[in-house]
Amino acid sequence: MANPNGNVMVELFDLVLTERKDDRFGRVVTSKSLSIDDLVNIAVSRRTDLNPSTLKTSFEMVKSIAAEALLNGASVNFGLGYFSLGVNGVFIGDNAQWDSSQHALSINFSPTAELREGIKIVKVNVRGMAVSGTFVNLLTDVSSGETNSRLTPGGGVNLAGSKLKIDGNDASVGISLINQTTNEVVSIPRNSILVNDPSKITFIVPSDLATGDYKLSITTQFAGASKLLKEARSYTYDYVLNVVA
Repeated sequence: MANPNGNVMVELFDLVLTERKDDRFGRVVTSKSLSIDDLVNIAVSRRTDLNPSTLKTSFEMVKSIAAEALLNGASVNFGLGYFSLGVNGVFIGDNAQWDSSQHALSINFSPTAELREGIKIVKVNVRGMAVSGTFVNLLTDVSSGETNSRLTPGGGVNLAGSKLKIDGNDASVGISLINQTTNEVVSIPRNSILVNDPSKITFIVPSDLATGDYKLSITTQFAGASKLLKEARSYTYDYVLNVVA
């Protein structure tokens, strides 16, 4: 790797699943979110002889070829890992056929040895308890039953976690879906939030939500019981959520 000596920050959250009151679990603080354009610009800043337009076009071309090969059954070593297709679902009998209502293809990913070795030498700094303590343990798309991977327009979503409750008068308070390609922010209307508890939220995905990849963000002033934070705090769920037509 060009710069294997990584440095990350970890925040602590209450581990509510155990009997000990002082058990905590850690989450890496996302320092920034980088797009392809951002990566290209960083590469150009390190190698001024590179043309940003040519670099991005080359990347998009290789990415397209890799995707085409993967979708035709190839195992592809691309970027930071190995990609291959897997099969979900049970087949009954030796001559069973494909049934899209019972079976689905999935994408398997394994990091390269280089990336696995890089993780081992990352410097980790623990800065104590997170300010708001808000976190999501599990996101379930009710329509498909899939977890941490999908959103269905017009369907329900269940969030399980801690200090999730949407509360406070700050204008930024609420649930948002952030398109990872366009950076468009889609706000979930308050009347689409059906359950709003500290440990569980249920909301309806907008029926006109465009296809693409999204991240979920929660902004709240909730601090516990009847307490509110002076300033709203935002939490972005780690998983990328796919919306398909």
